[in-house]
Amino acid sequence: MGSSSNLLKVCLSVLVFVSTANAKSQSGIFNVVNFGAVADGKTDSAKAFLDAWNQACACDGQGRVVIPRGTFLAGPVSFKGPCKAPIVFQLTGKVIAPEEIQSENWITFDYVTGLNISGGGTFDGRGALTWSRTQCYKGGSCGKDPINIRFNFVTDAAIRGISSVDSKFFHMLVYRCKNVKFFSINISAPALSHNTDGIHIGESTGISITRSFIGTGDDCVSLGPGSENITVSNVRCGPGHGISIGSLGRYDDENPLYGIHVKNCTLTGTDNGIRIKTWAVSPTGHSPPGLASDFIFENIVMDNVANPIIIDQEYCPFQYCNKGSPSCVKISNVSFKDIRGTSKSKLAVKLLCSKGFPCQNVELSDINLQYTGTDGPATSMCTNVDAKIFGNVFPSTCV
Repeated sequence: MGSSSNLLKVCLSVLVFVSTANAKSQSGIFNVVNFGAVADGKTDSAKAFLDAWNQACACDGQGRVVIPRGTFLAGPVSFKGPCKAPIVFQLTGKVIAPEEIQSENWITFDYVTGLNISGGGTFDGRGALTWSRTQCYKGGSCGKDPINIRFNFVTDAAIRGISSVDSKFFHMLVYRCKNVKFFSINISAPALSHNTDGIHIGESTGISITRSFIGTGDDCVSLGPGSENITVSNVRCGPGHGISIGSLGRYDDENPLYGIHVKNCTLTGTDNGIRIKTWAVSPTGHSPPGLASDFIFENIVMDNVANPIIIDQEYCPFQYCNKGSPSCVKISNVSFKDIRGTSKSKLAVKLLCSKGFPCQNVELSDINLQYTGTDGPATSMCTNVDAKIFGNVFPSTCV
């Protein structure tokens, strides 16, 4: 009787285990805690994250990875597709990075179609130690510190309501992606955190950034070669270096960049406002050719911003540039409309185009930028630009 009873218990246990596993598989919900993740901020949960992802990615229906409330430490993790169906990454808690990472990336999503990231949680890059020792902004080595979140070859995705704080390098990088929407994103790092661009986009199409706050130590949004049909709207930017196209013309064979629309944004206390920048001469000693066109900047509020409107084809952040050689990037079809507010630099409008390839078809309309200093009104500077003026423009332009 005893042995029969024990056998019955074993059978029931097996049945419960199988039923639970089946229910878990059928529901398509994979909580990282069930795979061994520990919310103590000390135990590396990277393997548990990856195991949960792999299970969700293999689901015939939509899979869901859940990172619940709590603080989870995780080393570098690469979430790879393609998956069998669209996949949800639900981040409710906080994921923190190790202070030291021997990788150029921390969290990566690769080759995923139908990705949905949401949940209101936070990726914390814990970058203070990295910022204290970087030499990149002085002309030293760049690009080896880890990016907080990288999207490679991601298609038809929505990233909503999450935060990225204190990244070691860029907060988010979008590379060769298509139809990705960022909505209600919060990105923050101190003003002195070097090279912590908010969202950098390159070689991607159909990307939108909407209703978000971005305050970092570098560009809030930066757009690199090969970007097309990009919309940035209702973004509050500051601190940082503003919203930048470029830098361009640094490397050979850069793809054209076109179709950029920045609208309904507010920039506060940034080092630049809306900026297009190309290298005078690249670090390789020459200026590669390039194309950049079809940009609209409209309904932008500047609050004590330096260089509110700037085209800089003499961009030269390091000592070894030669500003005497013209940039070979051709800029055309640029519209600045309804740009207003205050400038903390007397030179509020700066259009410095290449003498070899002058800017073509630049329009300025309804500009009102007041200098906050006491040594006279705001001024403008223009070189090598074909510009047209519409409506009231202050400061009066030099074209």
